[in-house]
Amino acid sequence: MVENRTRASRAPPGGYAEAFIDEMKEEFPTFAILKKRDSRLQRAIHGALVAITLGRMKTYLTQYHTVLFGKLWVPDSFDTMSDADRYILLRHERVHLRQRRRLGEVTMAFVYLVPFFPLGLAYGRARIEWEAYTETIRATYEVFGLPRAKLLRKHLIDRFAGPDYGWMWPFRRTVGRWFDEVIADLADLAAESSSIC
Repeated sequence: MVENRTRASRAPPGGYAEAFIDEMKEEFPTFAILKKRDSRLQRAIHGALVAITLGRMKTYLTQYHTVLFGKLWVPDSFDTMSDADRYILLRHERVHLRQRRRLGEVTMAFVYLVPFFPLGLAYGRARIEWEAYTETIRATYEVFGLPRAKLLRKHLIDRFAGPDYGWMWPFRRTVGRWFDEVIADLADLAAESSSIC
């Protein structure tokens, strides 16, 4: 298998994101994509995040995509994302929808917000996001190849250890080890694929 022959180079005319949204609607019949700016609740969450992070998390409304109550709440920038980037994002968010179905809305909210602490050592939130960001790494590999997936390392470590998610897992080495393990698994998969072709 040739490494640069990625999914992005073989995209259908309508694009992967559009087809994937249809798949998500089949799996989750009430799924919809809604604008954050149109939601009073999303604006209130933004205000709360700015307050509790002492102004360090100011991009909830403009950069973050959020699954809540079975819907995907998106910033305006969702409309200008490339098809490939939107597809990768949707792969991540589908994991959250499946977690919500598995755990239930109340349990997932509790796990996401409480253990061990809401800020600084949020083990529950870190576990939930580890699962979803593993899918982000895999999807990036499938679309763009292993070198591009490897470039996510610093960004994801900063996400876990920084204010974006309330310093949910401030142990940068632990997050780095997790990332490296996911990449090693993908590298093994790539090696197996190339030996078969």
